[in-house]
Amino acid sequence: MTSTLLRCCGVIFLVHLCLSIAKEFSTLAHIRTKVDDATQQQTVEDMIFRTVGDRFSGFSVTVDSSFMPMGNEAFQLDTVGGKIVIRGTTGVAAAHGFNHYLKYYARCQVSWTVQQVNLPGVLPPVSPAVTIATANRYRYYQNVCTVSYSFVWWDWPRWERHLDWMALSGINLPLAFNGQEAIWQRVYLSLGFTQKDLDEHFGGPAFLAWARMGNIRGWGGPLSQSWHQNQLALQHRILARMRNFGMIPVLPGFAGHVPAAITRLYPKAAVSRLQWGRFTDPYCCTYLLDPQDPLFSHIGGMFISEMIKEFNGTNHIYNADTFNEMRPKSSDPDYLAKAGAAVYAGMLAGDPQAIWLMQGWLFQDRDYWQPAQTKALLHSVAQGKMIVLDLFGEVQPFYNTTDSFYGQPFIWCMLHNFGGNLGMYGTVKSVNQGPFLAQKYLGSTMVGTGLTPEGIDQNYVMYELMNEVAWMPQPFQILDNWASDYAWSRYGVKNSNVSKAWQILLRSVYDCENGFKDHCDSVVVKRPQLHKTQRSWYKPEDVFSAWDHFVSASDDLGLIDSFRYDLVDITRQALQEWAYIYYQDLMQTYTSGDLTKFRDAAEMFQQTLSDMDKILSTHQNFLLGRWIEDAKALATNDQERSLYEFNARNQLTLWGPNGEIVDYANKQWSGLVADYYSERWSLMTKTLTTALMEGKKFNHTAFQEDVFQQVEQPFTLANKTYPYYPTGDTLQVAKEVHQKYRPRSS
Repeated sequence: MTSTLLRCCGVIFLVHLCLSIAKEFSTLAHIRTKVDDATQQQTVEDMIFRTVGDRFSGFSVTVDSSFMPMGNEAFQLDTVGGKIVIRGTTGVAAAHGFNHYLKYYARCQVSWTVQQVNLPGVLPPVSPAVTIATANRYRYYQNVCTVSYSFVWWDWPRWERHLDWMALSGINLPLAFNGQEAIWQRVYLSLGFTQKDLDEHFGGPAFLAWARMGNIRGWGGPLSQSWHQNQLALQHRILARMRNFGMIPVLPGFAGHVPAAITRLYPKAAVSRLQWGRFTDPYCCTYLLDPQDPLFSHIGGMFISEMIKEFNGTNHIYNADTFNEMRPKSSDPDYLAKAGAAVYAGMLAGDPQAIWLMQGWLFQDRDYWQPAQTKALLHSVAQGKMIVLDLFGEVQPFYNTTDSFYGQPFIWCMLHNFGGNLGMYGTVKSVNQGPFLAQKYLGSTMVGTGLTPEGIDQNYVMYELMNEVAWMPQPFQILDNWASDYAWSRYGVKNSNVSKAWQILLRSVYDCENGFKDHCDSVVVKRPQLHKTQRSWYKPEDVFSAWDHFVSASDDLGLIDSFRYDLVDITRQALQEWAYIYYQDLMQTYTSGDLTKFRDAAEMFQQTLSDMDKILSTHQNFLLGRWIEDAKALATNDQERSLYEFNARNQLTLWGPNGEIVDYANKQWSGLVADYYSERWSLMTKTLTTALMEGKKFNHTAFQEDVFQQVEQPFTLANKTYPYYPTGDTLQVAKEVHQKYRPRSS
């Protein structure tokens, strides 16, 4: 890292430069934006207008790809003639510069679904002028699952807002997966497959991510032609906006997974079958074309060529994951080397300049992926022709156990979230320090940082931190100070209560250091069982203390939407803690056989769920109705409407026909808490009451069947309408709930 002063055009700029010590790859030189500076500049100007409206006149933007002689991506901020002047090497850099100004000068914040852009009457000047450059060539975004857990029902206005957020966050290497089934349909039909073959192959809208990876086939389908048309049109707009911002979209490649009918059409084709999870036929055991079969590169090339034709070119980088959470048929390194070479050959057949981007998640299976197997796959393509996402870098990095992925470039990623669950969680120390440790690793091949959550719209603070770290020359020295700055920008005013609250949270619930994965296992959202232990890495009292500070700040900040969102979230988290306390009481009274006390404990537990649903109902971002109605809004007829609603409900709950991954994508949303989680617990307490009254043991197997038949499956098949807009006042409900529960912890 260096800090220096540069003089340009008579102005002295304070510059923070982080000089990369990682290896450079000339093979990646063409993985860059192809859009001219003027187009990028106009796109950023349009984004600023969408963000601040008429206040846009106070800003001046220039995109100049040549202003940093060292080639680093950078932005400059200055004040000239009363205007805030923003200069960036790319549109993304300029957008991130604008965001830096919003956060640290104007004290505003734009996040996924809530924003606070109450600009001061007079824009604060930038003095001295500042230039910030990043050593991270790429700032990647998305998990292959994000499109299903979070984006699946989005229309263009929602995508446009999100693309603005991506640019503001400095992201330049996003996944772009929409509409690929329409391309696959063309390819497969031209190869002789029938529409029925494809209907049995493609997953439903909410399950496309796993059908694409060959985990499942057909579940939640079929896809209608209107779906294909909608997603194809959407992808055109998404790609155009990404490229015009100066981003480098990552398109899908062929990983080898093919429709089952391949054995009928091509009886001599060499195929094997893959098993994932607890799915059974007809949804399991997908077909994988053998990498040495001539059809492999032929199909891969057809797909890439058709996609490039449809989307007016390519940025030459493609994602494919052949063995995601599935073991290959052989552990022979020679087989794995040929499998990897075949995937890449399929890309090259359609694009001679192709670069393969691969999620490193498969290496989590350490029993299978020993050094010989890992090296065989990573060395299946020439060095620098593959980029590996160290997908879970903040908890389980692999660069330091694979000699920096045996020479292949990699991106250090924060995964953070599984299934889009809402529980508070974070690893702030690892996120703050991890990317810099990876850069300094001996022989490091790190080329960027990334965000790879399975789902978004949760734990906003962690993503704000990671996006800032990607542009930092070194870790934040005092995270308490960063927490105070975060609160100031998020709410637009300084407030000692929320500043203290965020400091407490970053030292507790957001400071997990024991390797725990964020997969909300709260008793609220998990299928009821006896004597469940709820894992924790923090003291509930810390959550309660932060809650106190939020409630104390509510009179001052209550009109600010970002504050109201956070007040709902901290109240939800506090009630999650109370639910576990009452669950323990429930189990103790059941074990003791005291029916009266058991009934009292059951009433307290159920009341906690009721209060949770009530607070969640007061904010639009915690409503089941939004998820379901957005799904139905994409339909063009009643049949589609019914299918999309089923997809939306099933993913959140059973995740499969028979609960194959039950509760994996759980959400603490109003409507879901009241009509699903609470109803399951009501059946559980009734079953336990009967067992106590009759002196019988609780039959867990019988209960699982009962809850499936009486609550879970009926919920996925129902069509009850839930509110799309919030009800009740967040401040009033939060205060009532706080007053009701907080004295009990004393």
